[in-house]
Amino acid sequence: MSQEALDRCQAAIGYRFKDHALLTAALTHASITANRVDSNERLEFLGDSILGMTVCWHLYDNYPQYLEGELTKIKSSVVSRRTCAEISEKLGLPEWLYLGKGIAARSKLPSSLAAAVLESLIAAIAIDGGLDEAKKFVLREMVPYIHDAVASEHQNNYKSQLQQHAQKEHGATPIYELLDEKGPDHSKCFEVAVCVSDRRFPSAWGPSKKEAEQKAAMNALVELGLLTEADVALADAAVTDPAAA
Repeated sequence: MSQEALDRCQAAIGYRFKDHALLTAALTHASITANRVDSNERLEFLGDSILGMTVCWHLYDNYPQYLEGELTKIKSSVVSRRTCAEISEKLGLPEWLYLGKGIAARSKLPSSLAAAVLESLIAAIAIDGGLDEAKKFVLREMVPYIHDAVASEHQNNYKSQLQQHAQKEHGATPIYELLDEKGPDHSKCFEVAVCVSDRRFPSAWGPSKKEAEQKAAMNALVELGLLTEADVALADAAVTDPAAA
């Protein structure tokens, strides 16, 4: 591969290697080597662990209200072959792979191959520039997928999150209060507020009591600092007070 191609690869990933041999190794598929130990498979093994560790650490630091099972579900969704392949293809990594003639002749490369080269690249960055550089690369590419997974897993489960927090911190159960309802019987809107211990949180409107309670719980989690701005932005927009329309 030409130096120009390696430069384009480095520009795409946002990292410049001090040792270009590491980048070449990360891009070398077993199909072109006489001995598989000369391929990127060992780097792939290391990169898989670095990827998993980085995502787990990020989840642990940024989602303190989530239990082990919830964190595991989110991590499994993010650290998957599908996600890795999607990121790899977005960066154009398959274009720069060193491949044997048989596999290179295929019209479409297997997604598993695209995922593997991302993992090998993560390891190569860690060896070349240190673990922090690899973590920066992983999070730059993975955080949007983490946000999507969190939103998908929990967008309709704010009441459960609030209950877990209330029981753990206060030994109490949240109490939902119906404050108001407006509109005709076939199209009512409900205003609900939630109280934890003696604290009442901002109310929310919804087209059903259940949805209003979920939105009220979301407001409480925001007030308590248990939801990030990114999570709120991904959640459904809150239903506004119909009287203000």
